[in-house]
Amino acid sequence: MDILQNLGLGFETAFTPINLLFAFIGVALGTAVGVLPGIGPTATIAMLLPITFGFEPVTSLIMLAGIYYGAQYGGSTTAILINLPGESSAAVTAIDGHQMAKQGRAGPALATAALGSFFAGTVGTLALALFAVPISKAALLFGAPEYFSLVVLGLIASIALARGSVLKALAMIVLGLLLGTVGQDLGSGTPRFTFGLRELYAGLDFVALAVGLFGVAEILRNLEGDITRSVMVKKVKNLWLTKDDFRRIRGPVLRGTGLGTVLGVLPGAGHVLASFVSYSVEKRVSKRPEEFGTGAIEGVAGPESANNAAAQTQFVPLLTLGLPVSPIMALLLGAFIIQGIVPGPNVITDEPELVWGLIASMWIGNFFLVLLNLPLIGLWVKMLTIPYRILFPAIIAFASIGTFSINRNPFDVYAIAFFGVLGYILIKLGNEPAPLLLGFVLGPLLETYLRRALIISDGDPTVLVTRPISLVLLLLAVGAFALAVLPSVRRKREEVFEEED
Repeated sequence: MDILQNLGLGFETAFTPINLLFAFIGVALGTAVGVLPGIGPTATIAMLLPITFGFEPVTSLIMLAGIYYGAQYGGSTTAILINLPGESSAAVTAIDGHQMAKQGRAGPALATAALGSFFAGTVGTLALALFAVPISKAALLFGAPEYFSLVVLGLIASIALARGSVLKALAMIVLGLLLGTVGQDLGSGTPRFTFGLRELYAGLDFVALAVGLFGVAEILRNLEGDITRSVMVKKVKNLWLTKDDFRRIRGPVLRGTGLGTVLGVLPGAGHVLASFVSYSVEKRVSKRPEEFGTGAIEGVAGPESANNAAAQTQFVPLLTLGLPVSPIMALLLGAFIIQGIVPGPNVITDEPELVWGLIASMWIGNFFLVLLNLPLIGLWVKMLTIPYRILFPAIIAFASIGTFSINRNPFDVYAIAFFGVLGYILIKLGNEPAPLLLGFVLGPLLETYLRRALIISDGDPTVLVTRPISLVLLLLAVGAFALAVLPSVRRKREEVFEEED
């Protein structure tokens, strides 16, 4: 009964004209950045954070969330039509989706992606609605030692699931933790690593760091070579499925939805992992495995369902534990904090309209996406003809103005440039910036909870291992790190991300 009352409150909030408008704007922008390679939802959300400061919290979060799950839809469009995944999780969709398009079955492929995504997004949102309250109630049993151990587990798991070298991912986490210590000491107020700059007394600006690392750095990487794009798309026909198509996609959609719902809560690129795992599962269980790679509709239905279900359930740890499991969730955590709200077990009871309005908006947004993606396929593909020399300078100018407008501080613009160059250098050296952002966001939490735990125990560090929940979480963290460094697991991680590239 409580769940129905909560959802009723959520839909009442989401159905206000302003929230409907921003849900539509969010999913439309998400579709656009999913279509355009080289931008992506992470950079887009980072650059839009400044303008959300002037909106109501629920309105801004509805729009930012719409960008994220909307990008999962948009990425499949160009993956299928021109074999160019606009979003990392759509890389698997391109394998069979583009083959279907070459065979004149682009319409059924696009319809499969849209319908599978809609079903999975709906189920993923339902899972979020069902599990949010129980998990938040269980989280109330956590004290400072348990939260410290939980943050450690989140950081270690993000290393295990990051692409590339485990050692480099660990280095990025440590660098993020160090950057998070810049500013005044939490207890004494003593300046740390400020180098005499008053602008650093309040710490590094989250928005400037995120825009630099994910927006400017990605643009610099894309501009280092001569990027040419050719768009040759015939008119897409038969945007519906035959009875045989429906029969063939039914199982993959259900399995992909289940996998994505579970894997979405894992730290790291859960939606990417879910799509690869789903494709692997479908190939194994199929009666016609030889068709995979040559245009099997199951190879579109499973991964698309998996990555969209995962996109929804990634909100579960954020809303219930205040723990971001991916860079995008870390950005959304920053959006919460900018609005003066701290996600965690109490946010559902303290801000019910915000939480349930956000959840209800996901159903509305998924409905909008079906309406946007199939009828406007031609428009999305035409966006690929926009020259980068026009697109990228406009994006940087917009992001700089938005970041400056938050604090009216020119130092933040210099910070964007600094972190943009730093992010570019890290990428060129084979480092992934995502763990750095997670370390930066979670570092202050790690320090706060460790201090509280030591204060509670009169300085006895064994409190972290004498409390059962804390001990279990630390053992899980040790296990996750051990698995990450095992040669067989490391090879499997490298194979997955090589396929993505």
